Amino acid sequence: MSSAPTVAPKRFTIPFGAQILLGLALGVVLGLIARAGDVGWLATTLTTVGSIFVQLLKLAVPPLVFTAIVISITNLREVSNAARLALRTLGWFLLTSLIAVLIGIGIGLIVNPGRGLSLDTAGAERPENVGSWLDFLTGIIPTNPVAAFVEGNVLQIVFLAAVTGAAALAVGKAAQPVITLSAAVLELVQKALWWVIRLAPIGTAGLIGKAVANYGWDLLSPLAKFSGAIYLGLALVLLVVYPALLAFVARLNPLRFFAGAWPAIQLAFVSRSSVGTMPLTQRVVTDNLGVPKEYAAFSVPFGATTKMDGCAAIYPAIAAIFVAQVFGVDLGLKEYVLIAFVSVIGSAATAGLTGAIVMLTLTLSTLGLPLEGVGLLLAIDPILDMGRTAVNVAGQALVPVLVAKREGILDEDVYNGHEDRAIADNRVPVTV
Repeated sequence: MSSAPTVAPKRFTIPFGAQILLGLALGVVLGLIARAGDVGWLATTLTTVGSIFVQLLKLAVPPLVFTAIVISITNLREVSNAARLALRTLGWFLLTSLIAVLIGIGIGLIVNPGRGLSLDTAGAERPENVGSWLDFLTGIIPTNPVAAFVEGNVLQIVFLAAVTGAAALAVGKAAQPVITLSAAVLELVQKALWWVIRLAPIGTAGLIGKAVANYGWDLLSPLAKFSGAIYLGLALVLLVVYPALLAFVARLNPLRFFAGAWPAIQLAFVSRSSVGTMPLTQRVVTDNLGVPKEYAAFSVPFGATTKMDGCAAIYPAIAAIFVAQVFGVDLGLKEYVLIAFVSVIGSAATAGLTGAIVMLTLTLSTLGLPLEGVGLLLAIDPILDMGRTAVNVAGQALVPVLVAKREGILDEDVYNGHEDRAIADNRVPVTV
């Protein structure tokens, strides 16, 4: 008598995006408990978990940025019309940044986030690290290449990588060992960083819980109008400008874009690091959105260090208007043009790391506004930075799609009918 076949238990997977949402919800609940009950050990635990997650992301930044840019530049030799693709990518970066900063200026003029606000500016302090055009230009070239990596100066690392990649292209075959080594290191770093990314749901709980436990609404309430203006600008760019460009310029379904790019946008929101999100961004751009890998290998690392619609366009525009109104300084047409110029040209100063303080100080110093105004916004910066970074990464995924579609190299079958392959190995099997 034959035995009945064994039926394997059914298994289902929790998508990575759902894991992050669960971590976010758990973090909010734990943060509220820590704040309402004054549970010190819980607040400390949330802070520690979030800090460790961010530190793990930052640990990979120097080797990731260097090798990714070296390989992205050398990969251009495998792409037809590489020069045109690079120029069009840069052009769309600049154009979308200009649109974003104009929206930021418009919202600032309509909302007037600092007018009538009573804040104690006597205690506001100038930030220790102040951005200036001289520092920006001279700071690009490192005096010590090793120090650039030790200090994590992303802008200098980008410069060294660009020079190395260009030199490797010029040298040709003799530079192949360097290219092979860079490719191997990049694979190792991306694999290790992918393990860190898999911890994102836990990191999310810690980061969001820390924000809720430490800040709550006490810090947001005096700056509610300013915070609302920032998130309004971010929402307009993310949910209006980007879909309009996809629909009318690229003739693509915007919903498909968000479905494919959403894992990277979510991770950017909680990690507050464009560079830390870069491996996931590159994967969703190729696997979910149909951009050729050779082109994505250039455009995504390039965008992760220079394309900052949230941090370098919307935020400094509204923040500059806010600071001017708080300190009673009138801005004219010349100042608004300067805001647009600084935001579009100086966005590389943010360099893909958490926070936009360098970009804000660069804007304020160019306009001649009090740098003490930065001190008024430092407390709520982590809360604002989550939304800013999410928009940054969405823009970094958008431009390669636009350029690839207009160049006729986009795989529209992948774009229109993708599965969530970019995060397939990040799903947690659950036996039921």
